[in-house]
Amino acid sequence: MTPVDVDLQETQQLSHRIVIIAAISGALGIAIGAFGAHGLESLFESRQYDPGFAAKRASQFDVGVRYHLLQSAMLLALGAISSGSQKWRRWSMRLSLAGQTIFSGSLYLLVLTDTPKLGMITPIGGVCLIFSWCMLVPMCWKTGGQ
Repeated sequence: MTPVDVDLQETQQLSHRIVIIAAISGALGIAIGAFGAHGLESLFESRQYDPGFAAKRASQFDVGVRYHLLQSAMLLALGAISSGSQKWRRWSMRLSLAGQTIFSGSLYLLVLTDTPKLGMITPIGGVCLIFSWCMLVPMCWKTGGQ
């Protein structure tokens, strides 16, 4: 096997792994979103939240789901890109997963446990999400977009 064949095989394996991760992430995002649409109301009623506070918490949960699904789509696109630096691709995937977990996860937990202090770590996840997108630039730049 030539070095080119090895690189191509590694690229394909990474693409395969990223697409699987994107599929799992997307399915989780849909399931969590469905819970938000159908389960939060009864949770809020059982806790006797006033309508304004419940709406605020539902909005926070929705933001988590929206960013979760957006990053799932980004991961799917990342898995479809076969050119570019694999090092930057891996970093983009890692930062996307870390950001998705920290950003969306902290919002989910904030709403479900009514622990506002969790909102303090949400921006860390947001920074990871931003950098996951920024990693696409050097990834593609090195190959000149080929």
